[in-house]
Amino acid sequence: MMVSKGDNKNNGRNIVTDALKSLAFPFFSIIVSLFVAVFFVMWAKEYSITEYFTALSDLITVIVNGSFGDPAKTLETMVFVTPLIFTGVAHAIAFKCGLFNIGVEGQFTLGLICAAIVGLIPGLSPWIHVPLIILSGIVGGGIWAGIPGYLKAKFGTNEVINTIMMNYISINVVNIIVLRTPIGVASKASTPTIQESAQFLKFSTISRANIGLIFAVICALLIYWLLWKTTVGYEIRAVGINAFGAEYGGINIARNTILTMVLSGAIAGIGGASHLAGVMYSSTDLMGFIGYGFDGIAVALLAKSNPIGCIPAAILFGALNSSSRMLQLNSIPKEIVYLIQSIVIIFVATDYIVKYFENKRRKKGAIVNG
Repeated sequence: MMVSKGDNKNNGRNIVTDALKSLAFPFFSIIVSLFVAVFFVMWAKEYSITEYFTALSDLITVIVNGSFGDPAKTLETMVFVTPLIFTGVAHAIAFKCGLFNIGVEGQFTLGLICAAIVGLIPGLSPWIHVPLIILSGIVGGGIWAGIPGYLKAKFGTNEVINTIMMNYISINVVNIIVLRTPIGVASKASTPTIQESAQFLKFSTISRANIGLIFAVICALLIYWLLWKTTVGYEIRAVGINAFGAEYGGINIARNTILTMVLSGAIAGIGGASHLAGVMYSSTDLMGFIGYGFDGIAVALLAKSNPIGCIPAAILFGALNSSSRMLQLNSIPKEIVYLIQSIVIIFVATDYIVKYFENKRRKKGAIVNG
């Protein structure tokens, strides 16, 4: 069958159109969230209703200047962006398989403590030590996610409940290592500073931004390639779209469930290891969650579970987090950041709900017509 040039052009236009449509709703949700957040700025700064657009200008200006106002701020924003790319991609690949990996937070934490331990090994070249740091994150996060993945595949247990519980276990594992083993420094309630050979190279002396950002972008590109250009990715997406249909077509659901959870955890683990080796250099005892794993849910939702889309989504949320201090200095509550994030999530979730009922109506119509 011959394919004309006109058909190729139409296919190209359809791809572009579909891409623009997929971006339209997230972009609209961001705009709406800013317009809603302005009312809280007006309340905080005691603006009248006639000064609405002045308050809007203040909010946008502070966020932009606080995140990208100069090279130092731009680089510092990348410190927040880097772990969000990793955790966003970790959630995205799980979503593609129809899994809700709430345990990305715990897997990120396990990757972090594994890197803190491996980073203490003396006498290694950076060319060996840095890959070992990344490998430690892969192993720590992958194993931590593989446990609920195995339970889901073999016994049908709910991965949401299991991964939530493992988040709390991960905090206690870190605290035991830091406070009750020879690895930790009890007087400081932290592990020792990792070797210089294990520390990620910084982009500049004016910021903590480091090559972990490059690793994050590469990871997003590789997962995109895996999902859309390989047989493994096709099977993962098929299970996520219709598990029973995929099984009927000969796809092993259990195997893909475990594989996806391990991949998701490994990516989160690399994020934790990168954060340790590039920013923290040691692990302290944890009183609560670090938070990047949960923020990654918002990143993946805004990106519509597209690994490449997680990059701009992470930049948005990273910029909001980075500008929180500047917001406070301008008499704007830093909670505005969480408000904007929440509104974005609500709108994106609404889009999923609308599509769910549309698909349900189409299926019902197909049955009636049949």
